[in-house]
Formats: sequence, structure tokens, C-alpha cells
Amino acid sequence: MQPETVLAGGRVIDGTGGPSRLADLVLRDGRISHIVPPGSARSTGEIIDVSGLAVSPGFVDMHAHSDLALLADPAHEAKVLQGVTLEVLGQDGLGYAPVTDATVDAVREQIAAWNGTPDLDYSWRGVGEYLDLIDLGSPTNAAYLVPQGNVRMAVVGNDDRPATEAETDRMRAMIAQGMAEGAQGLSAGLTYTPGMYASDDEIVALLEPVRAAGGYYCPHHRNYGSRVVESYQECLEVARRAQVPLHLAHCHVNFPQNRGRAPEVLDAIDEATVRYGLDVTLDSYPYRASATYLAAPLPSWVQEGGTAATLERLRDPAIRTRVLREIEVEGTDGNHGVPMDWTTLVVTGTADPALSWAVGSSVSDLARARDEAPGKVFVDLLIADELRSGCLLHVGNEENIRTIMRHGSHTAGSDGILVGNRPHPRGWGTFPHYLGHYVRELGLLSLEECVRHLTSRPALRLGLVDRGSIHVGGVADLVVFDPDTVHARATYEEPRQTPVGIEHVMIAGEFTVRDGRRTDRLPGRSLRRNTR
Repeated sequence: MQPETVLAGGRVIDGTGGPSRLADLVLRDGRISHIVPPGSARSTGEIIDVSGLAVSPGFVDMHAHSDLALLADPAHEAKVLQGVTLEVLGQDGLGYAPVTDATVDAVREQIAAWNGTPDLDYSWRGVGEYLDLIDLGSPTNAAYLVPQGNVRMAVVGNDDRPATEAETDRMRAMIAQGMAEGAQGLSAGLTYTPGMYASDDEIVALLEPVRAAGGYYCPHHRNYGSRVVESYQECLEVARRAQVPLHLAHCHVNFPQNRGRAPEVLDAIDEATVRYGLDVTLDSYPYRASATYLAAPLPSWVQEGGTAATLERLRDPAIRTRVLREIEVEGTDGNHGVPMDWTTLVVTGTADPALSWAVGSSVSDLARARDEAPGKVFVDLLIADELRSGCLLHVGNEENIRTIMRHGSHTAGSDGILVGNRPHPRGWGTFPHYLGHYVRELGLLSLEECVRHLTSRPALRLGLVDRGSIHVGGVADLVVFDPDTVHARATYEEPRQTPVGIEHVMIAGEFTVRDGRRTDRLPGRSLRRNTR
């Protein structure tokens, strides 16, 4: 049993969007036992004065790439110091479970630029085994999505072809097993191989066990550029046909030609909600740049067969010429149908330290410095680093970002890639950036409404009834922050700077942050669907 703790005199923002109020919170055995007027709590335990500060539910990162960080980095300051108490993993159709003996190395290799290659015992194979490791002690709680790309790789391989009926049955069985072991739903990365090789009909078939288990579908959809509205509409149609709730991952409307088009996407969501009764939510991060691995813009046909096959093709001069024509002139499916602007593509990290000269520069700047064509620099770097480099794409639109964050289905997802020499600052700054810049400085959302986006709305999507809001009996996953000073210090030049204004963070009543400093506690656990 934990000793009783009182958070006294804080401005309680309960996560529902309703008005804040001054109150004392009495915490006992990991839960909120009483909410009483300020100054009235009596306790034999510790009383912590939080007057002048806001007390809210812990923040939920609906799109996280901390799959290995939770196992390899007990401090995990990037997220914990932001006030994050729950992260949703297994994103973009590629993760670390389920895997087979035949696919584990290929998966690790493909997404090394997202998660690194920490020295871990990678002996787990299933979703349940992976979540069991989280349950040994984690810096945050974790929920998990079955990655569709993993399943397709295990059954169909990395071939660009339709799955047979027997293969579809095997994939459904793998997904059903993952759901039974506690996954929240199915993620898909429809611009990443091999998930992008699946048709919408195949995705609908794979969602049958998700529907049966009460889960949801979370796609990284097929096109954020030339067909952005149509691609969102396709996701809505898949969810309608499959009869599952839909959560749109990193819902951004990118590239210059789509400036001002966010209302078209939101109108499509609203229409589907009204016409078909679809249950739709979305997440976004408050930055204009996106981040992925450097090989992502390649056309899908080049990536068929995995890393070795891709590298062999890129070394062929004739294929190389074709690839660069598609990237630079036509626009590949990997780059959302938009011809590449090399000034927007910035290298964030390389696996080979000898290639660190490329980090922090755009491909166009590297080409100018080396007096070479940008396409040559791009392909040479891919080959030299064996496709393990990471990148930023500066293709976002601030107007669209602001429009989407005000929508009634919006939640926050950092999409935080925490590895690389100079990763995206969203991994260290998403949540304080919402609170400091968009709430306090711009006033786009009230503090109460923003907290709702960060807490109760994502908890509702995940089916959590005892987290995401401050109420008697609820789990004491809490953040104490200063609304007047909270802000993100992470920048593109110095992305690993931690925020200010986050004073205390608790998971189940245990401090993961105390007086602005990370403690040594690991109270996080897996939050498995239908097993809580």
C-alpha cells in the first residue's frame, strides 16, 4: 500500500473540458480517494502545496514510437518530463510484435531510423510477450496496436501482390491473437512496405477480428500530397465497410499545393460521422515538419523484397536513373505523389558515424557543398548507410495544423522519433508546445479544452474508464504544471532540450517527476484492451 498523498490548493482541470476549480486531491493506493475544497484535506501522509499550479490528468501520446525506448531507457525523459503517462505503440503498420524468427531481423532493420538498435534481448515474438516486458516496469504506461505491415511480412513477405484467401485467413488469425493478448486495434502504414501492397479490400478483411474484439483501426493513410482528401475518404470508407471505429494517425494536410485544404478533410470526417454513424478520432503534432526514414520517398517497386533487394536496385545505374526521374519529376507513392523538393528533405541521423557530415543539412545543401546533383547525394547516402538514415520533411502548413487542432475529434500524438543525431523536436516538445504556444500565446484553445484533447478524449478512444479524467476512484495518473510558464524548449537545432513548467508527474500515485526532476520510479504498465 502507498502512503496517502495530498495535492493541495491546485487549479484542477479535470479533463472533461469543463471549468477548472481550486481543490485538494487526496490520493490513496494509486487512486483519487477524495476531491475536497482547497485547504480542507486532512491527512497523515504528505501534503504537497501546488497552489498557483494546474493539476490535470496525465497526458496521452496517441502516436508514439517509444516501442524500444520503454525497454532500453528507464529514464525516458523525452516523454516523462512532458507529462506523458500513456503512450500508444505499434504505429504506422510496423512494430516489434508480432514477429517471427524469419521476420524479426527485417523489421528491426527497416525501422532502425525510428527506434534505433538498442542492445536488448529480442527473443519475444507475440504481442503478449512484448507487453509482459512492459509490465516488469516502465517509465510510462503503454497501449499497443497490431502492426499490419508486420503481419503481412510474416505471411505474404515483402512481395507486391494480393494475398491469397489462405494467406488472408492466416493474417486474420495473427491479428486475432494479438487482440486476444491485449492490443487495442490494428495500425497500418500505407506508404510503407510491405503494408502499402495491401488493397483496401484486404484491409477490410483484416479488420474482422478487430471488430470482434472491440478494437479500432489506425491508418497512416496512402497519400498526404496529391490525393490527400481522397486518401482520407478512403480510410473513412474502409472503416465504414469494416464497421470499426477509426483513428486517423498524424492527421496533417501537407505540401504547398494543399495549403488551406484542412477543412475539406474535416468536412469529410463530419459527413461520415453524421451519414454513417462512424466513430472517428484523429491525432496531430503541432509542428510543420514530418519525420521518417530517409528511404521512405523511394517508389514502392524499388523497396519490394526488403533492404538487400532495394540496395541492389539502387546500385544499378539504369534503375537509379528511373528512380530519380520518378522522385524528382513524376512524384512517387513514397512521397505522396509530389515531385521532390530537395530543400525540404533534411537528414536527421545516420547509423554509420562516418556519415555524420550529412546530419542537419538538406539534401540540396549537401549537393551544393559537394558540387553534385541532389539525387546522386540522396541515393549515395541511402546506399552508404544501408537505408538506416532518418530525415525530416519540411512540407507542413501552419494554417492546416491550427484548423485540425480545433476539431472536436482531435487528440495529440507526438509521432516522436527519439533516435538520431538531430531528431524532430516533437519527441521532446509536443505537449508543452500545445499548452505554451497554442493555448497561452495564441489562444487557439482554452486551457480546459486543450487538456481535454490531451487526456479524456484519447482515453475514451482507448476504452479507459478510470484514466483520462480527474474523478473520485480514478487512477492517479496526474500532471502538475504551471500554465503561465510551461513551454517547449526543443528546437530543430537543439531537439533534445526538455520543457519547463512541468512540476510533477504521477502514474498510479507514484512520482515519475518530482519538482521538475525525473525520479527513478518505473510504475508504468501495459493497458490491455478488455483485460484491465
